[in-house]
Order: sequence, then C-alpha cells, then structure tokens
Amino acid sequence: MAGHSKWANIQHRKGRQDEKRGAAFSKIAKEITVAAKMGGGDPAFNPRLRMAVDKGKAVNMPKDKIENAIKKGTGELEGVDYVEVRYEGYGIGGAAIMVDCLTDNKTRTVAEVRHAFAKHGGNMGTDGCVAFQFKHCGQLIFAPGTDEAKLMDAAIEAGAEDVITNDDGSIEVITPPADYMTVKEALEAAGFTAEFGQVTMKAENETDLTGDDAVKMQKLLDALESLDDVQEVYTSVVIDE
Repeated sequence: MAGHSKWANIQHRKGRQDEKRGAAFSKIAKEITVAAKMGGGDPAFNPRLRMAVDKGKAVNMPKDKIENAIKKGTGELEGVDYVEVRYEGYGIGGAAIMVDCLTDNKTRTVAEVRHAFAKHGGNMGTDGCVAFQFKHCGQLIFAPGTDEAKLMDAAIEAGAEDVITNDDGSIEVITPPADYMTVKEALEAAGFTAEFGQVTMKAENETDLTGDDAVKMQKLLDALESLDDVQEVYTSVVIDE
C-alpha cells in the first residue's frame, strides 16, 4: 500500500468531487432511483438507498430532488429505466481501471467509455481483465491524529472487517459492503466522523504515478468521470501531487 501518500490523495479526490458537485446531483439521483426500484423506497429497510441518500446529503442535494428520485424508483413518478454495467481497462503504465455506469442505452455508453480510454492513452479491456485486482468493500478513512486504539475498539465492536493505519497516520476502516452504513453510523455515534467514505472497489495493490504520467492519468480519470452515464471510477493508481 502506498501509505505515505494516502491522506494527500484522499484530500485531492475530495477536492475534485467538490468541484463537480453540480454534476453529482444527477448521478446521485440515478443511484437513488435504481436503489429504490431494487429494494423499496424506505431507506430504513434498504441499505443501498440509505447509502445513496447519505451521499446526496453530503453534497447538499436538495430534499425535493432526493424525494423525487425515490418516487421515480418506486413508480410514483415517471422515470427512466436504468441498467447497471461495468467496464474494465488499463490506464497509463497499464494501471487498472474499473468504470461503473447506470444507463438507458448501453450502445451509447460503451462507445463513450471506449472513446475516453482511447483518447487519453488508455485501453478498454474485456470483462474480468482487472476485476481480480480489486476488493468490493466499504471504506471509511479518518484523518491523521485520530485515536487509533479507541477507533479500532469501536470499529471492531461495530462489525468492521479490518482497521489499517497508513504511514501518513490516516486510518482506514474496512467493512463488508452490506455493513458499511451500519458501521459508519455506529462509529459516528461513538464520536468518530470519517473524512471520506464509500462502498468501493479497493485496489489490492496500489501504484504511485508522478510527473507527466500522473497528469495523463488524471486527464483519463476526469474524462471517464465526466461522462453522464458513469457513476464511479476505480483505479489502482495513487496520484502524487
């Protein structure tokens, strides 16, 4: 693990997400709609919906937009029928990339994703070509200076799978995907608020990129993330600023 740059990299990712907050509303609305369609409109009984709503609140998504997205999922309002698709490929230096999409037109989406890869020095691969390099899990990251012993005790009691202290002092709490919200809420009740958290595809091994390679990789990631149908982009690369 490239622990020395973990915290800086997380702050970098958060900053870029904040810049894209407006665009995030439509993507989160899609996720809320799909979650409500799959598991019902009550977040208390639908962990995926609870997580999507939580994500919307984190970027100050208006309450009416959240409610309308839920209603589209439950059929109370007319909505678009989205399907989930995942594409895999390689970035600069052969770095692994996975792209999760929600789309109403797979032909359009695959063409846009393939074009973004090709235009920015990447290469779209076949299904499963990089998936084995990632672990599906919940991930909560706490700032350097957090009381490691107390956080570890609270995390284990809440049902966390692992607690990792990085070289830079930041601490990661890893959870099973289905237990992410339960662990997150238990840690908040214990006084620990994560700086960054999500259910993610966590790279088993990370690779640092610097200089021109880092710039090229960031352009590729930005191009993929800017596509309307793309919900999440996961990569094995840590970009050093």
